[in-house]
Amino acid sequence: MRSLIIAAMHSTSIVPASRFSPRAVGLAAAVVTVLIWTSFIVIARASADPNRGGTLTPFDIAFCRIFGAGLVLLPWGAWLSRRDHKRGQASSSLLGLSPLPVRLTCTIGLFGGLLYALIAYNGFVFAPALHASVLMPGSLPLWTTLLALWLLGDRVSAARALGLFLIVMGDLMVGGASLLRAFEGGEVWKGDILFMLAASSWAMYSVLARRHALDAVRATIAVTAFAFVAYVPIYTVLLLAQLVKGQVFLAPWREVLFQTLYQGWGSVVISGIAFTRMIQYFGPVRSTMITALVPGLSALGAVLFLGEPLHWNLAAGLALVTLGILFGVRVGGRP
Repeated sequence: MRSLIIAAMHSTSIVPASRFSPRAVGLAAAVVTVLIWTSFIVIARASADPNRGGTLTPFDIAFCRIFGAGLVLLPWGAWLSRRDHKRGQASSSLLGLSPLPVRLTCTIGLFGGLLYALIAYNGFVFAPALHASVLMPGSLPLWTTLLALWLLGDRVSAARALGLFLIVMGDLMVGGASLLRAFEGGEVWKGDILFMLAASSWAMYSVLARRHALDAVRATIAVTAFAFVAYVPIYTVLLLAQLVKGQVFLAPWREVLFQTLYQGWGSVVISGIAFTRMIQYFGPVRSTMITALVPGLSALGAVLFLGEPLHWNLAAGLALVTLGILFGVRVGGRP
């Protein structure tokens, strides 16, 4: 891991040009993002679902995610901040842990780090992974397009609008049925709403990253720095004072270690840098549409590994969302 960090530092500061073309880097980042996002949905549901015997609560898993990412990214951020200060380019914040200005750090950290993690993990308590497969990556292009219209002044072609319409219809096929069952006392609709909110939070981060032309590494460090400072100390105090029912300090160490490594290093460090790098090449709207494989692959994983039933409305919603995303990617203009 130490050699990986040194190599990445070297690549962001010394090497003037990449050995690979921007297209190759963008495509590689897209592949990494799709693979991690797919496994994230299956693993998060298996970990947060109280019926599967997991010890950790959603807030514990968020703690492991942020703490694990901080072990790698906070020293990295401090190194970048010191280097920038020596060059007279000081713009760091949060006591030098973030290499970006404080306002930008707090904004992207709130949407891309803290809110996304807390909302998404709590969604898996109520709704199955099949719903998350459709509603999180599926609704991401919709939210990103709306936010890009507002913040970036992007335009939506008629063809892309049709793709977004298919996505909305697919989301309604999944979430609409859950909302109707709310009157029968079910709780799946709560998870569906949380998944949609998590997607909107991540969409805001992706649009802000493009708006400010953020470097992938610096953006990921800043997101983690804010989430770490805002969450880890407060949650630790609440746990020690027994004001919340977290189990992160009492759970089996193997479970805590796995969540720390996967959620922190995989879902944040590797996936965060890859996703932001993908945005730099493809743009926010096309980047979220490239995740067309995530709904299908994660739904397949939920059926195979979690034994979740694939009802007709879920299959129809999955097909509509995937078709809408693919349609938007194929007819979208050049980035």
